Amino acid sequence: MSEIWLRRALPCVESRLLKLKGMFNSKFGSVPKFYVRAPGRVNIIGEHIDYCGYSVLPMAVEQDMLIAVEPVKTHILQLANTNPLYPYWVKKKMKITLSLPRRDFSTSANNIQIDKTKPLWHNYFLCGFKGIQEHFGLSDLTGMNCLVDGNIPPSSGLSSSSALVCCAGLVTLTVLGMNLSKVELAEICAKSEHYTGTEGGGMDQSISFLAEEGTAKLIEFSPLRATDVKLPSGAVFVIANSCVEMNKAATSHFNIRVMECRLAAKLLAKHKCLPWEEVLRLEEVQAKLGVSLEEMLLITEDTLHSEPYSPEEICRCLGISLQELKTQILSPNTQDVLTFKLYQRAKHVYSEAARVLQFKKICEEAPDNTVQLLGELMNQSHVSCRDMYECSCPELDQLVDICRKFGAQGSRLTGAGWGGCTVSIVPADKLSSFLANVHEAYYQRSNRSLVPEKQSLFATKPGGGALVFLEA
Repeated sequence: MSEIWLRRALPCVESRLLKLKGMFNSKFGSVPKFYVRAPGRVNIIGEHIDYCGYSVLPMAVEQDMLIAVEPVKTHILQLANTNPLYPYWVKKKMKITLSLPRRDFSTSANNIQIDKTKPLWHNYFLCGFKGIQEHFGLSDLTGMNCLVDGNIPPSSGLSSSSALVCCAGLVTLTVLGMNLSKVELAEICAKSEHYTGTEGGGMDQSISFLAEEGTAKLIEFSPLRATDVKLPSGAVFVIANSCVEMNKAATSHFNIRVMECRLAAKLLAKHKCLPWEEVLRLEEVQAKLGVSLEEMLLITEDTLHSEPYSPEEICRCLGISLQELKTQILSPNTQDVLTFKLYQRAKHVYSEAARVLQFKKICEEAPDNTVQLLGELMNQSHVSCRDMYECSCPELDQLVDICRKFGAQGSRLTGAGWGGCTVSIVPADKLSSFLANVHEAYYQRSNRSLVPEKQSLFATKPGGGALVFLEA
C-alpha cells in the first residue's frame, strides 16, 4: 500500500476508531487490521455540470464514511453497518420483500451482483469492490469482514453514497496490496458507481480522494485534475439540511437530466454540422466549435426552442427512428419519458460552467467585495437550478430565502437537489447570529428540530481526502 494513503489517526478520529474497533469485535469476534476513511463533500458552485464535462468547485467536509476491515481466508464478503436506519431487502423465491430492518449483508467475493432497482446501502460498497476487481482483472479474490460507520446525513446532497463507494474501493485496494494513484482510483470509483443505475459525473469521487485540508478544489475532467482554490478568510460556508431526503438512485429525475443534456448536445452538434453521433456531452460541442461559453449560450438561444421536445421531434431533428433513440441514446429508465426540456438544461449548464470560472477568478484576485461577488454567483446558481434545471423543491427555496434574510451573502442548493442541503456564504462576524436565527426560523418552527443539529445546520471548512489508518 502506497504511503500516500497511510496516516496516523488524529485524536478526534481516534476515539471513533476505538469505538468502531469495539463494535467490530462484538460483531465478528476479532479485531480490524486497518480502517479506511472517505469524506463527504459540499459543492460550492457548479451543479449538474460534471457529467456534461465541465469543471466544478467542491470541498471535502468533516463528515465521512469509516470502514473497519479484516481480510479473511474465505471468499465471503461480510458487511455490516452501525446505522440502524438502513433497511435490508431480502430476496425470497424470486420475489423481493421488505424485511424488518437489518444491517448485515454477505455475498461471495467472486460473484458480485448489484441490483439497480433498489438503492441498498451495501450496493455502494459492492460498486467500489467490483470497480477494483475489474480494473485489475481479478477472478479469485479473498473475502473480508467490514463494519461501516458514517456521519454524513444520508440523502442530503453531501455525497454519502459516493463516499461509501470510494471507501470500498480503497478498502479493496488495500486488502489486495495493490497501488493506484488518487486520480486513477477516483476515475475507477466514478465509473463503478454507475452500477447502481445512476449516470453521474466524477465530482464526488474526485474530491473524496483529491481533497486537501484548508483549500477548495477546482476539479477539471478529461484529464482529471484538481487545482487549489483559496476561499476568502472573511467568510464561512454554512451547510443547512432541508430535511427532505432525495436518493438520486431511487428515482429517474437525475438520469432524465443527464439524458436531456445529452440530447441537447446532439441537437446542437447536428445544427452545427458536427459528427453528432459521437457527441455525448455539452462541453464537447463547445470544444469542437472552439467558442466561448458566452457564445454557446447564444448558439443555444438560436438553435433550441423553449417548448419541451417530444421523442418524435428529437428523432426528426436527428434523422433517426424512435427505436434507435431508445436503444442507442437513452438510458433504460428514461426510455418512456414523454417530453425533454433541452433548451433550459443547456442554458443552465453553459451559464453554470461560466459561474464556476468566475468564482475561481474572484477568489484569485480577491477584491475588497469578494464575499459579495461570490454570494451573487451562488444566488444566480440557485435561480438557474430552480428555474432552468428544475432540481429544487419548496423546502430548499424556503431555506435559501431564510439564509439570505439572516445574513448570507449568497445561498444555493448543493448536490443533486430535489431535497438535501443548501450551502451559504456568511460573513464570519455574522456567523453566530446567522446560525441562531436560521435554526429558529426553519427548524424550531416545525418537527425538523428533531433532526440532530450537527446534521442539520453547521459551518464547515475544507477537509482532507481519503486515508488508511493502521491503528486504533
